[in-house]
Amino acid sequence: MGSEGPPAAVTVHVTGFKKFHGVSENPTETIVNNLTEYLKKKGLSKGLVIGSCSILETAGQGALIPLYKTLQSAITSKESESSSSNKIIWLHFGVNSGATRFAIERQAVNEATFRCPDEMGWKPQKVPIVPSDVAITRIRKTTLPVEEITKSLANKGYDVMTSDDAGRFVCNYVYYHSLRFAEQNGTKSLFLHVPLFSTINEETQMQFAASLLEVLASTCQ
Repeated sequence: MGSEGPPAAVTVHVTGFKKFHGVSENPTETIVNNLTEYLKKKGLSKGLVIGSCSILETAGQGALIPLYKTLQSAITSKESESSSSNKIIWLHFGVNSGATRFAIERQAVNEATFRCPDEMGWKPQKVPIVPSDVAITRIRKTTLPVEEITKSLANKGYDVMTSDDAGRFVCNYVYYHSLRFAEQNGTKSLFLHVPLFSTINEETQMQFAASLLEVLASTCQ
């Protein structure tokens, strides 16, 4: 029997954001910057590979060049390895400063309506994120099983929910682009909103990030 070979690896590329208006220290910058070292100490789940950890500017158009560079390099790397069985997930962390628990976002909307200027001074109102997608009501959904992932994390003791509204600020802007790219390239994308460290402390948030990666690895095997 043994001809099936080892299970496919799940490669996760992770992004967080820098500071922005009203949030001088973004917890996602800390989480993503420390994630690789944290996972080394904790031990990576079997079949899980961290492809990259990147920090994006909290700016709609300012985040796109590094975002697409990361997305494209993951695809190029996959092709160069000739490993179609290697599954790729883009996992994006963003902060919701008013949140009291973790929220796994199911979808993004093709609308940029920023409540305040982003870090490059842009403040669009009812602008389509991808003009060729036409309507600002266009929705793109993740192909990952959000309910199953949320349930698994809740069973581990985390205060986590699913959400259908990633806002209309930079988080939604990045997620929409990522979901579109994932659909075009046969990969997967997921966005997670976290609270401030003053609401849920750093250690708990690091544990949550590690648990989420474990769940993603087992879900996609």
